[in-house]
Amino acid sequence: MMRGEKVELRARHESDFPVFQAELYNDVQTRARSEGSPWRPVSPTPPKEPDEPSEKAVVFSVVERETQKLIGEAVLWGIDNHNRAAHLGISMLPSAQGQGFGTDVVRVLCEYGFAVRGLNRLQVETLADNDAMLGAAKRAGFTVDGTLRKSAWVYGTFADEVLLGLLVEDWKPASHV
Repeated sequence: MMRGEKVELRARHESDFPVFQAELYNDVQTRARSEGSPWRPVSPTPPKEPDEPSEKAVVFSVVERETQKLIGEAVLWGIDNHNRAAHLGISMLPSAQGQGFGTDVVRVLCEYGFAVRGLNRLQVETLADNDAMLGAAKRAGFTVDGTLRKSAWVYGTFADEVLLGLLVEDWKPASHV
């Protein structure tokens, strides 16, 4: 388990899937904005193979540190061990949005990527109008590397994506651990 100031990132539990199904996966418009592929219905039951960490992706459930209440999911994906780089993404349940959890989740994912996995670079790709993710990434130390104009097909229209990066030498580890 990885701990931040407000959150903990832990393995997924079977009981997490109905919550994700009801509050994240069935929301077509929101999911279409966060995925790089077309929305597809997701089974309400956990996959037959659990989300075990792999060489290419690690998926976490996010819980509030004080209450242990499930508040979202976080992933380090596209892990490239040769170039020591990866991408990160988060999805917070609607009830957890706007409370500063996202910034803490990004910081804990950075700790996992840099301190645990030994990566050199982490990257975020988000839609240009995703102020919450842009703010969380910037508060965690990411800088804007550029904008990909009209590069994302999102529910019937093209949208700009912003690329943000953080290098290990620019990372400031949290002092709360």
